[in-house]
Amino acid sequence: MNNNEGLVKVINGPVVKGINMSSFKVNEMVTVGEKKLIGEVVSLNVDEATIQVYEETEGLRSGEKIYSTGTPLSVTLGPGMIGNIFDGIQRPLEYIQELSQDFIPEGIGLVSINDKKEWNTEIVAKHGDYLTQGMVYATVQETESILHRLMVPYNISGKVVETKESGSYKLNDTIVVLEQDNGENINLSLCTKWPVRRPRPIEKRIPIYKPLITGQRVIDTFYPVAKGGTVGLPGGFGTGKTVTQHQFAKWSDADIIVYIGCGERGNEMTDVLEEFPSLIDPRTNRPLMERTILIANTSNMPVAAREASIYTGITMAEYYRDMGYDVAIMADSTSRWAEALREISGRLEEMPAEEGYPAYLPSRLAEFYERAGCVKTLGGSEASVTIIGAVSPPGGDFSEPVTENTKRFVTAFLALDKKLAYARHYPAINYLTSYSGYAVMLKDWYDKNVSPEMMELRAKMIKLLQEEEKLNEIVQLVGEDVLPNDQALVLEIARIIKKGFLQQNALHKEDSYVVLMKQYKMLKVIDTLYENALSCIKMGIPISTIKEQQVIQEVLKMKYDIPNDSLSLIDELSDKIIKAYGDLRQKYE
Repeated sequence: MNNNEGLVKVINGPVVKGINMSSFKVNEMVTVGEKKLIGEVVSLNVDEATIQVYEETEGLRSGEKIYSTGTPLSVTLGPGMIGNIFDGIQRPLEYIQELSQDFIPEGIGLVSINDKKEWNTEIVAKHGDYLTQGMVYATVQETESILHRLMVPYNISGKVVETKESGSYKLNDTIVVLEQDNGENINLSLCTKWPVRRPRPIEKRIPIYKPLITGQRVIDTFYPVAKGGTVGLPGGFGTGKTVTQHQFAKWSDADIIVYIGCGERGNEMTDVLEEFPSLIDPRTNRPLMERTILIANTSNMPVAAREASIYTGITMAEYYRDMGYDVAIMADSTSRWAEALREISGRLEEMPAEEGYPAYLPSRLAEFYERAGCVKTLGGSEASVTIIGAVSPPGGDFSEPVTENTKRFVTAFLALDKKLAYARHYPAINYLTSYSGYAVMLKDWYDKNVSPEMMELRAKMIKLLQEEEKLNEIVQLVGEDVLPNDQALVLEIARIIKKGFLQQNALHKEDSYVVLMKQYKMLKVIDTLYENALSCIKMGIPISTIKEQQVIQEVLKMKYDIPNDSLSLIDELSDKIIKAYGDLRQKYE
């Protein structure tokens, strides 16, 4: 028997045990059986191996052959990824639909981005140039907004001995030939391969210093997210995780979005697949898909492919980061990914840890989030990968292992609250249990680009909301009427912060996206209202009179009434508040 062929011995769902496997390597990609199902070697014991198969194993029989490919599970990186929809191992779903209308057929092989399509390529490398890793040798205008830079692969350098003319080429066409220092020639084409479980190399990490602007007030002002940062987005069923991620995808100022639907319900994924292609990018007024990659892995797809999907997504994100782009990756949801790990671990007969999850769950989560960061690339440019991972704790219990471990590895934690969602307060991000470590890191940026006051105002408003939470306990026992006027004012201002600032309508033209300067000015108006009302209370003016002022309604409605480009109207509202309460004080003097 051929040494590069094994034999199927045991089949247990997506886990296959093979014999005669001594020439195979751990993490090597293999094809299993007559249908050539794609799999990966996860463990080796002398000549016995355990393989996780990324396709349905129905119909596979004991005794069928296992074939070596000699390479680890890899993705093809090149033009054609943007605007495409893939499954968990980078097989394009539109192409698969042409082959089979209703389901993914087994054994179609590791098809990837279209290698028949011709791309208009501009070759920038010249004969005699000496190129090193990360340097650009050609460019392709992949979509109207994304210039695809073809870079010399890692650990390769040499002198250009041959170049083609700029023109139309397919993915595998050789366009540049490098002669390495050892005299060996390397052919460079429009694509490269990279193993998904290995992070792509960088020159160095750089400190985080700029925010990922989302236009969502509760995020940008209260719990900011940084470019190159990590975000946990936990929430029970119906709290708005997917909608919040859609807002991130549509409005954030990342150059490229990678959206991974990992083990989500089929109807939710259908919504994403139907909605995204029809969304218009507010920055370019072109389809949002022109800077988006979608990875669809529904809950009924093979469990092992679900486990691989987040690695496929993060590898694609790192590839575009290496070109100098800021990339945001949405993983929806890491809980389903962890469940896939748990199922495979059970079939591998590993010792379970907390709630049946494998003992290596924390290290796998850490590996994933560690691939985020703000970096200097091999090509010398500055770029970032931001990871926003949704978590779906069963029953909304944040003490379960996936949420608890995610909390350890992310710096921003945007906790979605069931009570807020049921009260129709969206985004339902709890303003008391959420936190962001980036507020301190980004203070200099906010001071310089928005206002030196912004972070102080934020702290003051959070303090008022915390005070309101304590006062609510008293109110529930004895009622609001017994509170002193200054404490009753805290309750009123907290209501205005929640209703007029934190609540945001994703479907309203003016309120769906809010520029940072408007966010700051809105906070400033609420602070002006608080300080002026407080000065009236110190004079003994009843709280009921203070609350009757018409200007309070105007403050509540400013998010709808004042457009992003008419911020002078907010200053006018501020003057109106000062005048209204000034007149009130005069009356009582």
